[in-house]
Amino acid sequence: MPKNNLDSKTVQSALDALSRQPRGSRLTRVLPFLGPAFIASVAYVDPGNFATNIQGGAQFGYLLLWVIIASNLIAMLIQTLSAKLGLATGHNLAEHCRLHFPKPVSLGMWLIMEAVAMATDLAEFMGAALGFQLLFGIPLLAGALLTAVTTIGILGMERFGFRPLEAVISAMVAVIALCYVAEIFIVKPNWSDIAAHVVRPGFSGSESVLLATGIIGATVMPHAIFLHSSLMQGRIVVKDRKKLRTLFRYEIMDVVIAMGIASFVNMSMLIMAAATFYATGKTSVATIEEAYRTLEPLLGPAAKFIFGVSLLFSGLSSSSVGTSAGQVIMQGFIQRHIALWIRRIITMAPSLFVIAMGFDPTRTLVISQVVLSFGLPFAIIPLVMFTRRADIMGDLVNRRTTTMFAGFAAAVIVALNIYLLYTTFTG
Repeated sequence: MPKNNLDSKTVQSALDALSRQPRGSRLTRVLPFLGPAFIASVAYVDPGNFATNIQGGAQFGYLLLWVIIASNLIAMLIQTLSAKLGLATGHNLAEHCRLHFPKPVSLGMWLIMEAVAMATDLAEFMGAALGFQLLFGIPLLAGALLTAVTTIGILGMERFGFRPLEAVISAMVAVIALCYVAEIFIVKPNWSDIAAHVVRPGFSGSESVLLATGIIGATVMPHAIFLHSSLMQGRIVVKDRKKLRTLFRYEIMDVVIAMGIASFVNMSMLIMAAATFYATGKTSVATIEEAYRTLEPLLGPAAKFIFGVSLLFSGLSSSSVGTSAGQVIMQGFIQRHIALWIRRIITMAPSLFVIAMGFDPTRTLVISQVVLSFGLPFAIIPLVMFTRRADIMGDLVNRRTTTMFAGFAAAVIVALNIYLLYTTFTG
């Protein structure tokens, strides 16, 4: 049941939109369904993306823009399947794994996902702490503690219902997007080159292949897949078959809009790096701190400040979403629920240790993405398995072509992550 008046209004507006004679304009009918995908999309604009996109733009200009487009199209498909699973069954992905897999397999998957949750926190904590340091001169360790407190405050809004939290996270995503709109206007990129590389695949040596692998391989995040299926549970419940299909179509719009914004942000990161660093011959920019320091002499203090704000909001929003995903994973796999602040302490402990030891922030972000790669097959493969089964999905079971595309996308992502792991460990 809705927890507050705002939730009640949202549910009622959604039910009105699903009725045979919906009221209001098409835009007002869509609004009640927007939100879950925006929360999940935060994983696609987290601090780990900053390092990869900046490095790709600085070294190869606009060359790898098509990779971002391709990876986000795959992400749209995967997140749509995740939303559909929760919508059709009333259970999230972690619960389905517990219900349909042998107990030892389910427990093993839970342990892997807990490691993934800690790796996720590591990247997000480091990004937010780095944002605090770059903008306000706050030491990394103090910035990490400030991030923990802010995250608990953001997630505390859940007690007021699903809509306030969706609104806050969506607003933070909007801030990140607006920051990059401003960056694009400041850097004045070459739009004809951008248009060409968006639709024309290409590489320039083995290093560009490796960076492309990193962009695609790190695009779909395991915790976002688990979380999105949970966000759809009980949000808007309908039993009528026709209304259920209509509801799913609205949720597809939610995914397309949210992931479209995430794609824009990722493209803008690469465009900013290409127009600023690659165009001026500074192709060796490889860290977030270096990019931040270099922006001011090249573009002025406004560009540097905007970049820092986007990094800070990225870290804070993704850290909040990561903690929420950790709760979903634990509750789904082993049916255990712990207090939010205890969960926060457990997952942030490795992050605080790494920061206290003084490890390089950008290198730490890269390593965290490698750990995430280990968990990715354990999210994507079960998702495709469950959504293709009519006995689980009912009327929303995948069409054969959908399963084929999803299976191919899963195989590509898993293969690229294996290649990324191989190249990381072999140098």
